[in-house]
Order: sequence, then structure tokens, then C-alpha cells
Amino acid sequence: MRRTQNTLEQGAEQEQKAADHLCAHGLQLQERNYLCAHGEIDLIMHSDEEWVFVEVRSRRPSQFSSALESIGPQKQQRLLRSAEHFLASRGIADAPCRFDVVAIALLPDGRSDIEWLPNAFGA
Repeated sequence: MRRTQNTLEQGAEQEQKAADHLCAHGLQLQERNYLCAHGEIDLIMHSDEEWVFVEVRSRRPSQFSSALESIGPQKQQRLLRSAEHFLASRGIADAPCRFDVVAIALLPDGRSDIEWLPNAFGA
């Protein structure tokens, strides 16, 4: 699927909302849109205890699947391999980590409802 400039801008806006939300809850942004041969990680955050790899999903209320349901086993495996690549490339392959999802519901009145799902799926 080809993404248009408008779609890319909207994605960047939603990722910024997610990053702001996570930072407000004590996580520190380390990197965004980490890209390697295995795939892309939207946000890489760090807490005092662990690395947090974040997938950001936005949905309109009329869409059928939830944000979490839209991240199937194949996508989870790509995220896992990308996270392993990130950690190995920094020499911290055994560092504790988790995979979170930030689901952003795009409401008809232009507002957004943000739902943070820590440890949404296992490593």
C-alpha cells in the first residue's frame, strides 16, 4: 500500500501525540521510526528499568478491528526482530524490554482518545 504525504503527516502527528503521552507518564523518548531490514519501530522509549518498543495505531470509531487486533502475529514477529536488532546494535542484547501499543481513536469532533497498552504482547 502506497502512503501519501498526507497519510505520512497524519502518522507523524499521531506518533507525536503518543510520544507526548508516554513522556508525560515518565518514559523517555530515545528514537522514533527506527528502521532496519526487519521492519520499523514507531517509538523507542526508555524507563528506569527497561526499553519500551511502541507501536502506534490510530483508528476511526467506524473501523471494525481494534488497534491491538490490527497487530497480528506476523507484525509482532517483525517488531520483535527489529527490537532485537536495535538492542544488539547497541551492545545491550540482554537488556530488559517490553512491547507497548498506543491506540489513538480519532473522534468525529477532531479530538483524540489515547489508550496506552503496556506490555501488549510478549517477547
